[in-house]
Amino acid sequence: MKRVYEPADSEDGYRVLVDRVWPRGVSRDRAAVDEWLRDAGPSDELRKWFGHRPERWPEFVRRYEAEIRDRPEIVDELIERAGPTLTLVYSARDEEHNQAVALAAFLRRRIA
Repeated sequence: MKRVYEPADSEDGYRVLVDRVWPRGVSRDRAAVDEWLRDAGPSDELRKWFGHRPERWPEFVRRYEAEIRDRPEIVDELIERAGPTLTLVYSARDEEHNQAVALAAFLRRRIA
């Protein structure tokens, strides 16, 4: 996982932006993502409800995972891309409570 505002690195492997909304102030060149899977991000309703409030994190994860389960094609695509290295790129300031963290945990469980 990596914030979109951090420079891309050759060790990132395949970089996928998992935000539903394009990050503010970042050009496509600077983002250096191989793919933007906006449907991998939480719904607008869930994103707005969460508001990056840490106290809502457990419920956000539960709701987000329910949304992800309803989009098996997105999960399958990400697992297929996982190859040697997959970097989930996100724009949130909070590096512990964001959709990339929840999605990575979900994908790890699915792959295992």
